[in-house]
Amino acid sequence: MSPDADLVFRALTMFGARDDEELAHELGLARKRVKVALDELTSWSAAGVAAGGRWRAAPAGTVLARLRQPTRPVRRRDIWRQHFRAMHGIDLPGPDDPTVRRLVSRAAARDRVQRLVAAERHEHLTINTEVISAAASAAALPLDRRQVERGVRVRVLQRPPTVDDHSLHHLAQLDTADPERVRELPDPPIKLLVYDRRIALFPVDPLNFEAGYVETADAVAVDQLCALFDRLWAQARRSGPGGRPAITLTPREQALVALLASGHTDASAAEELRLSLRTVAYTMRNLMDRLGVENRFQLAILLGASGTAPLPPVRRTQPAGPTEEEA
Repeated sequence: MSPDADLVFRALTMFGARDDEELAHELGLARKRVKVALDELTSWSAAGVAAGGRWRAAPAGTVLARLRQPTRPVRRRDIWRQHFRAMHGIDLPGPDDPTVRRLVSRAAARDRVQRLVAAERHEHLTINTEVISAAASAAALPLDRRQVERGVRVRVLQRPPTVDDHSLHHLAQLDTADPERVRELPDPPIKLLVYDRRIALFPVDPLNFEAGYVETADAVAVDQLCALFDRLWAQARRSGPGGRPAITLTPREQALVALLASGHTDASAAEELRLSLRTVAYTMRNLMDRLGVENRFQLAILLGASGTAPLPPVRRTQPAGPTEEEA
């Protein structure tokens, strides 16, 4: 085993069940390295996930006996097969299979995605493990709008979005009347795209998207990947206001947020509510601190996504400086 896998196995054996975050903290390793080590341990049946998402080590004697058996090394181009076999029990066709196509870079994958989306007619399935940047959102928005216009049923599994994740703003610009468009999982296991349940795309290396993607049209493999999506979908929670705790605002915060969202400046909102500019600035600063956001743009996205306030146009307003007046 690799040194990281050996270290993680010893930690699980000595100290008992841990999740990947606890292991990273206790061993002083990056969480990405812990996940790679756990993936390796799982491929040897040396560790598995117990109840509550915590990892447990298999008996050391059993693991040692298995490791001493001669095996064929896994080639770099087969890494996706090892991942799916180890983590999900899915045996995908190899790279020499005629139904498998290697997309050698992320740029090549993007070009292929555009063609597949244009040809899609019925259903699109996505498991997303990334934070959506503003640039990625802008590039994907025209494609997603055309899907909606054609009546393609879209289902997306993703992490609970953070304030720097543009997925919330992205979805707000689409037809989100369908409450079953998006569901959330704490830690989706693999990035996956499935087109009309006929073609699937996923990364060559689940932890390095720049290494390229794999496309498969093998009917059995695609059925297995769709079944994996359906299992995860059943475990996930609905995204949006029905799927996350509500944000509660005080009457003053509610009134102030409503005015600012409708286009008022700090000064005009202060005049409308008969408050000083200092009170407006303090109220907004306290609200941002309470919700854990750094600026008003992030606050607007968070409040809009939760249904607490309408999503305003993308614009930034500078907080007004304090005046000499007190509330």
